[in-house]
Amino acid sequence: MASDIGLIGLAVMGQNLVLNMADHGYTVTVYNRTTETMTEFIEGPARDTTVLGSETIEALVDSLERPRRVMLMVKAGAAVDAVIESLVPLLDEGDIIIDGGNSEFTDTIRRARELEDRGLRFIGTGVSGGEEGARNGPSIMPGGTEAAWPFVKDIFQDIAAKVADGTPCCDWVGSDGAGHYVKMVHNGIEYGDMQVIAEAYALMKASGMTHEEMAEAFHRWGEGVLDSFLVDITADILAFRDDDGEVVLEQILDAAGQKGTGKWTAINSLQLGQPVTLVAEAVYARIVSALKDQRVEAAPLLEGPSQSIDGVSLADIESAMYCSKIVSYAQGFLLLSAAAAEYDWNLDYGRIASLWREGCIIRAAFLDDITAAFDRDRDLTSLLIDGFFSSAIAEHQEGWRRVIQTAVANGIPVPAYSSALAFYDAYRSERLPANMIQAQRDYFGAHTYERIDRPRGEHFHTNWTGTGGSTTAGSYDA
Repeated sequence: MASDIGLIGLAVMGQNLVLNMADHGYTVTVYNRTTETMTEFIEGPARDTTVLGSETIEALVDSLERPRRVMLMVKAGAAVDAVIESLVPLLDEGDIIIDGGNSEFTDTIRRARELEDRGLRFIGTGVSGGEEGARNGPSIMPGGTEAAWPFVKDIFQDIAAKVADGTPCCDWVGSDGAGHYVKMVHNGIEYGDMQVIAEAYALMKASGMTHEEMAEAFHRWGEGVLDSFLVDITADILAFRDDDGEVVLEQILDAAGQKGTGKWTAINSLQLGQPVTLVAEAVYARIVSALKDQRVEAAPLLEGPSQSIDGVSLADIESAMYCSKIVSYAQGFLLLSAAAAEYDWNLDYGRIASLWREGCIIRAAFLDDITAAFDRDRDLTSLLIDGFFSSAIAEHQEGWRRVIQTAVANGIPVPAYSSALAFYDAYRSERLPANMIQAQRDYFGAHTYERIDRPRGEHFHTNWTGTGGSTTAGSYDA
């Protein structure tokens, strides 16, 4: 009997997705560049399942029912292009190639167009949830050639995580690179969520709380508005001790790594002119942390407060985390909206939020509130002006502000909290000092400005020095 799908790339995510598919009754043929890895998988974890091994890509393709479905779980970048090029001569018109890795969405746009021109169908899909999610139910965000969706829908939705009512955390996102773009924004928000939590830990530690006390606070927060996977695992991390009774967390070097998707989110936000400031600060916080040797050298030389505090209100920290999280997600959805316009995608923002409710790293009860906000108003400009979220920030912002004041006064860096508050205060300001910037630009570069007493789009220039004349450089936005 022909296999339902083929999968190339048997690292941890690939293996667990295959076992997930087999659990749901699908026959899967697998191939890995290193044959030994494939053999060990077939004879080990996949033993006595509906998973079949293949020593060549040609044999894998020959084993598949038509239209053939081949999923790639290989390292993003050149490796994906290389595997695609080896597959194309073996496939027929209408066959489907699926890239399930963390590819950059611009690569996915290119690949979709190139393969469609060659008569093939291409899906670029985000898969979130890590090893556990891949095995037991991830969040899946597919985009690409929409004609391919009916042929993979059942497989993807069967293996995806489910919310309480049984709805799968998988649905079609949009054309060409939309799926990988949504996954990129998901990962950017993930960077922000992790930084928000790290700053709470820093404040609690600076106040002298024990790790058990911190763990208990996170357990309690996980039962309220901050109910989420990342808050839950933070409680576990804080309480975890090694065989010698030492807290493992405090033995981990404070130099954070990154794979690039948070950076991609920040870069794209600049390209689209969207203020995704909290994610950007989370990326920069990791970069600063990686300057470990420089920080060690600077620490005894640079003066500042002691970075310890007498006490901190846990309720205030919870407020700072919650408000910052609201801002971060509001910024993320502003970016998704700008991307939809720029790349001609018809994105359903409420559905996107629902895809993240289970299975993925940022899964949280909070996402139900976002889904509900977009259900109330599909054209919602910003989550911040939704009644639920505006009321939530109104209720919690005093604690948020107190936390930042305390942190600044005591020399404790909280870039996520403070950048989120700066954005919130700017967003609620009817007038900002940008008129000064426009005046400066017009003074030194004759870039012109708009006036408050004239319609938008009309531009004016002032001869500030009396010698500049009336020639202008024109008005433009980068």
